[in-house]
Amino acid sequence: MKLVFVALFGVFAAFSWSSVPSYYQLSTGVQGLRNLLRLPQSDIDNCIEAYKFFQSGRYGFGDAHEGETAAETEHVRSYYTVLHEVLAVADIEKMYIPPQIDAKQGLYVNQLLTEEQLLETLNVSSDSTLLDIGCGRGRIAHHMATMTGGKVSGFNIDEGQILNGIAYAKETGFEDRLDLKVGDHHLPFAYPDESFDGSYSFQAIWPFFKKHELDGVSREIFRVLKPGAKFSCSEYLLTPDFDHSNPHHVHLHKLFLPTLAATQSNYPKDVTDALERAGFKLVLSAPSVAPAWPITDQKTDLFLFFRGIIIGLNRIGVLPEWVEKLVNNLLLGGVAWADAEKAKIADLNWRIIVQKPF
Repeated sequence: MKLVFVALFGVFAAFSWSSVPSYYQLSTGVQGLRNLLRLPQSDIDNCIEAYKFFQSGRYGFGDAHEGETAAETEHVRSYYTVLHEVLAVADIEKMYIPPQIDAKQGLYVNQLLTEEQLLETLNVSSDSTLLDIGCGRGRIAHHMATMTGGKVSGFNIDEGQILNGIAYAKETGFEDRLDLKVGDHHLPFAYPDESFDGSYSFQAIWPFFKKHELDGVSREIFRVLKPGAKFSCSEYLLTPDFDHSNPHHVHLHKLFLPTLAATQSNYPKDVTDALERAGFKLVLSAPSVAPAWPITDQKTDLFLFFRGIIIGLNRIGVLPEWVEKLVNNLLLGGVAWADAEKAKIADLNWRIIVQKPF
């Protein structure tokens, strides 16, 4: 069976990159496949249950009942436990789809370009200390530390991703420059006041907060930044053109939100108002510099091809049924997302920059 998985990865990987993959990308995909093979059935079951919750429609527009946030966060954690390994195989290790800044390049290079552009907005020096909120496996933090020459702290709710990031930091000699830990951004941040020269996030904060919770996390970001420091993000938000009374908009939203592993959808003004109430000065609130849907379409074609192979292997009893279910779910949401972005009712990389007064 392992030989079948290895062969499957070879075919899958051949279609995963629109440009020649690096050794790092290939090795990450292979390791992701190995990790999937080792997943306990309980993790798989919890992941499927989390997706069912996401599909239930009992959340999404900030109208969920008080007290549900902890349960939603646990579902996100369960989903990420499996999803981050699947996405590593598909060359989406950082778990975000960037804008297509360079149409000649694939997802990975466009991620690097997006991170470079965001870093420029922070205006930090070479001895800076940054905070990565929702850091995943710490690969963005690693890139930021490489570019600045400084240090980056980060936290994320999924212990598996944090352990992966710590191991990679040690492997690459960055253990003294990266401080990664498990943490929930719905709770007070585990850092002293005025600790950081800047902070950032990539599709990691606003999709997980109800409207009435935005003030709390905004105050925490404000608290841990030094005077004059900036917070800059590239995040999923609804655009002002999204209409809650439009059945088609609502239908697309219900389909794509689970694929984003998100629990909430907010408008840019909801977020910027909360940040300003926390004390920040608004520098920028604007749509993405380029659409993400061309890259999303590339990955949809990939998963369509992948699904055909999976169905065949399922029929002969080689692959477990959950693999097909997960890929089908990702496909359903991916197509809906592309339709929503093309209609300009949602943006995966809405840009917000705020500054703490001196």
